[in-house]
Amino acid sequence: MLAILNMILMGDGSSNILNKDSLKEFEGYYGFGKTDKKFPANAFILNPPYSAPGNGMIFVEKALSMMKSGYAAIIIQNSAGSGKAIEYNKKILEHNTLLASIKMPIDLFIGKASVQTNIYVFRIGEPHEKDEIVKFIDFSNDGYTRTNRKKSSNNLKDTGNARGRYKEVIDLVRFGRKKLNLLTPEEYYEGTIDPKNGADWNQSAPVDTKPGLNDFKKTVADYLAWEVSNLLKQEKKEDEKVGK
Repeated sequence: MLAILNMILMGDGSSNILNKDSLKEFEGYYGFGKTDKKFPANAFILNPPYSAPGNGMIFVEKALSMMKSGYAAIIIQNSAGSGKAIEYNKKILEHNTLLASIKMPIDLFIGKASVQTNIYVFRIGEPHEKDEIVKFIDFSNDGYTRTNRKKSSNNLKDTGNARGRYKEVIDLVRFGRKKLNLLTPEEYYEGTIDPKNGADWNQSAPVDTKPGLNDFKKTVADYLAWEVSNLLKQEKKEDEKVGK
């Protein structure tokens, strides 16, 4: 609040927070002091408005286009990665690499919104290659229990080693599968995306649908049980006919 008041009333100070339309009025320069020089941003974090074009990816594409290096992390409605922001996503991947796609809990914004969100992590300044490994993490169970009780003093409770799970997600993004511990193999998947697609950013571990020996045994057992049941019914009908 103090930073915003300083920005509006005092013309900022050293924080360079700008009171402008970031899509139309900002071209990447310092807002105060060194106004003829580009602001050398190397980190970008955003939760954009989902009502904006591309579910908000218009802000991400604009910002990353001004960065030369570093990393970016955004939390956004996951439909942005599965078809609602195709053109923005393809432009982003022309100059940046998608490192991870993290599916967050559905009740993350309980009380404010009920929407499925994902966190997308990028490395800036390197075009995404089709063979680049992307870490897909299902973090639906983040270890927290959330409530929306207006009179509650604590609507967020760590009921499943939440701190440990968040630390593990960070390690998985940085170092990969070898850091898998609290999360299950079904919640972590390493795969690739097509940088020319723009709608394949949300993936999950493939399910093995090939039947095994136990599946075969169960099928045979179910069939035999069905056959026996039919035989017993038939015998009962024949007995009833004889009785008449």
